[in-house]
Amino acid sequence: MSAEFGRRSGAQGRISQWLRGRRQKETADDGGREALLLAAAAAGLPLAQAAHPSGYRCSCDRIGCPTPARHPVSFAWQTQSTTDRAQIERWARHQPQANFITATGMVHDVLDVPLEAGREALERMLASGIEVGPVAESGDGRMLFFTLTRGTPEDEDEWWPCELDCHPETMDEHPGFRWHCRGSYVLVPPARLPGDLTVDWVRGPEHALPDPLSLLEILTDACARYAGQQETDQLAAWPHRH
Repeated sequence: MSAEFGRRSGAQGRISQWLRGRRQKETADDGGREALLLAAAAAGLPLAQAAHPSGYRCSCDRIGCPTPARHPVSFAWQTQSTTDRAQIERWARHQPQANFITATGMVHDVLDVPLEAGREALERMLASGIEVGPVAESGDGRMLFFTLTRGTPEDEDEWWPCELDCHPETMDEHPGFRWHCRGSYVLVPPARLPGDLTVDWVRGPEHALPDPLSLLEILTDACARYAGQQETDQLAAWPHRH
């Protein structure tokens, strides 16, 4: 009896140690998450709560959510977006699983490109000495370049923003270059996507936001070459008659 009790006690002790270690890791991860969110807010990026993964689905109650874990939880996200430290701390601690979005077109815009094109462009920019600001990679195959916003031009005819840029949920239908400006948003790192994918900083928010036009030429060139390569690969995969 005592031997069996000892075995059970030993097993329980090991389980307790594992649980303590897991809780400590989760606490450390949460602390790191909160610090990164606060750093983004301190850099001027307005944040609001977003959905998070629930298995391979979204935490929202929408059946067949088209953008699982990639959208705000509130329709009022534009007015709720804030850089207030106390508010972000409350959100982060009250909803430890929640992702966060940052509203674009207020302080910053985001140039959103395919990952391969973005990596190539980033390498060229850094090699050329171009000032590059914060950059994030998304596990669903995108790279996000954070820049200053274009602001509101005096002539509204010069202002797009087009439907593609205003509605991130259309991303899968339009996978090329996108400029998120007024009325749009992107996930801000650290964020989680279904399938254990993540959104992470490549260059953190401590880097100053650059003028978007200083990055535009290299990004569009890289995207054009990426699109051309995709077409070439598709043609190569098509069966040919001899």
